[in-house]
Amino acid sequence: MSNGSTHRMTDDSPTPEFFPAGERVGVLTAQPLDRLLDYKAPDGGCFLGAFVEVPLGPRKVLGVVWGPGAGDFDPAKLRSVIRVLDLAAMRSEMRSFLERAALYTLTPLSMMLRLATRAPGLSDPPSMRKVLRRGDRDPDRMTDARAKVLDVMDEYDGAVFTATELSGLVGVTVSVVKGLVKQGAIREEEAPRDLPFAPMDPDRPGKTLSPDQARAAEVLEAGVNSGRYGTTLLKGVTGSGKTEVYLEAVAACLRKGRQALVLLPEIALTAEFLKRVEARFGAVPAEWHSGVTMTERRRVWRMVGQGAAQLVIGARSSLYLPFRDLGLIIVDEEHDTSYKQEEGVLYNARDLSVWRASLCDAQVVLASATPSLETWANAEAGKYTRLDLNSRFGPAILPEMRVVDMRIEELLPSTWISPSLKQAMAARIERGEQSLLFLNRRGFAPVTICRACGAQVACDNCDARMVEHRFLKRLMCHQCGETKPVPTECPSCKVEGKMAPVGPGIERLAEEAAALFPEARIAVLSSDLFGTARALKQRIEEIANGEADIILGTQLVAKGHNFPLLTLVGVIDADLGLQGSDLRAAERTFQLMRQVAGRAGRAERRGEALLQSFQPEHPVIRAIVSGDEESFWRAEAEQRRAAGVPPYGRMAGIILSGSDLAQVFDLGSALARNDGPLRQAGAQLFGPAPAPIARIRGRHRVRLLVKADKGVPLQEAITRWIAPFRLKGDLRLNVDIDPQNFF
Repeated sequence: MSNGSTHRMTDDSPTPEFFPAGERVGVLTAQPLDRLLDYKAPDGGCFLGAFVEVPLGPRKVLGVVWGPGAGDFDPAKLRSVIRVLDLAAMRSEMRSFLERAALYTLTPLSMMLRLATRAPGLSDPPSMRKVLRRGDRDPDRMTDARAKVLDVMDEYDGAVFTATELSGLVGVTVSVVKGLVKQGAIREEEAPRDLPFAPMDPDRPGKTLSPDQARAAEVLEAGVNSGRYGTTLLKGVTGSGKTEVYLEAVAACLRKGRQALVLLPEIALTAEFLKRVEARFGAVPAEWHSGVTMTERRRVWRMVGQGAAQLVIGARSSLYLPFRDLGLIIVDEEHDTSYKQEEGVLYNARDLSVWRASLCDAQVVLASATPSLETWANAEAGKYTRLDLNSRFGPAILPEMRVVDMRIEELLPSTWISPSLKQAMAARIERGEQSLLFLNRRGFAPVTICRACGAQVACDNCDARMVEHRFLKRLMCHQCGETKPVPTECPSCKVEGKMAPVGPGIERLAEEAAALFPEARIAVLSSDLFGTARALKQRIEEIANGEADIILGTQLVAKGHNFPLLTLVGVIDADLGLQGSDLRAAERTFQLMRQVAGRAGRAERRGEALLQSFQPEHPVIRAIVSGDEESFWRAEAEQRRAAGVPPYGRMAGIILSGSDLAQVFDLGSALARNDGPLRQAGAQLFGPAPAPIARIRGRHRVRLLVKADKGVPLQEAITRWIAPFRLKGDLRLNVDIDPQNFF
């Protein structure tokens, strides 16, 4: 069934703001079409940017009025917009942002719109609904199902749910929930679907700032008050009080009546952060991340669009919320790799934050103790303002950092905690202080091997070894999530009783720590050990309150947590990230080690960080211990400049995948043979070659790499290069501009 004309966005003439009834309008939908669709404006007309419901074949879909219609379609067959939705219209800067982001990432505009409309029930009219809260009574009879429901409600701490949402979240029938309502254990009440957020008071007194902090806060406030775009790198050692400084910038933004967005790299960080925000402004901000209920997501989306949410704390996707007047974006821990989305639309939230701010005259603050080389280079070049906080806030002082030379330590076989580290841990337990052991490997052991034939247990769907997770009593593939029981006999030679774990994972380290310190309370922080984000948040709070003597963690612990009693950090394998061909290996190791070490000694007690290394003379290890960061960045920058790689050159990864290896390679070879558009633009092509992980979820993967000088119009060249190729069957081609991972 025809819906009307389809057309690309090529019209440069001035766009009218209002379209009267019956006039042609171009509507963008989130459906996989690379064009706008023509419709007639409904009765009463519609404004540019209006959210509308339109017919598409037999369905009704959500769309946005993007401009005038193309006019090349039979008017008699043109269908009408069904209705204009009761939502704040998409502003022109948001439309420009989505268009620019689509061009930069080489993503269809429809997919960008999908990112910008990821909230349920947007087409529902505003109304009342029945919501559930925790009641003040316990049921007369407690069953497992009822206990689960109440546990979830307690875990979400005061959040409201609909009956369907709560039953779906817990995995019980709606009748269980209704039974608890009758018993008074759950309270049912009428509530408007979407309430504004409580107003924030920017004039509440904040914490007393040090002279260092006050100077930095003044600069940020002046930037916000200017009402112009600008980006600032706020670089401060861990524990220097960066958060207090940028909250003053948030206060300045709120005083101007504009909205602020704070991006955090990890959901688990939000609990502590929300408390700090509430203490500073007297109200809880809006939250936007995967741990938020669907009901709340809809409310946040609507309220942000109406200007009834002044401050949003969120994950990378909150960048696509429809802010009415965005005045400030904070990217906390801006170096963190989780700001790069690696599936679907491949974008870097840090880079797009700068773009979004430039379109709406907002300020950006990139905060980190260990900035990315990209940000450091932009600050060096004068594109970004740089502010340094060189001392820790209050009485805390920087930890002492030492290398434990593993070549001279006497370790028993299959043990990983050196005598030097063990001694330091024993001293902490004696003093009632906490120790943290860091190993960036989830699970029990990275490899399970047969001692009879040497075979390693691999995933059936991926080219990856399966990792033993002893807590789950399963082997798991960290690429696709496939699990299977730990085999008693070798899958290859069928000999029984010869399967053995090789190498350390965080769970194996926990076993060793428990054997060395049987009296100690041990907590393991690894993303795979917690069913929900909220359970993880809760455990982090318990540890901060002193409910553990030894903490074992993967990279999760490097992300901004504050443990007041923690005075020792032991890095089990400081060399782990230095291997491999990743151009950012040195930078990432440096960042991770400095961040982890920075968790030590954040209160009155001096901290100590011990790095176990077999290469203590490696330049990265030396730079970490000496603390001479600027020398490290300069040396790293020089190497990158010489190689012509980011941030001093441009790169794009092309990932081809499909179920038939020959087809995938044929496509890669055809792309390599027809690379004329790239060469004309001055870009080089490398590959095709099997990806380092050559098969994921049964799909074979081949990579090509495009490299070019800084000024080359890379996107344009890539678009021309790949345009002639038609993908058959299940072949997929993804373009990753400025790749962060090369797996």
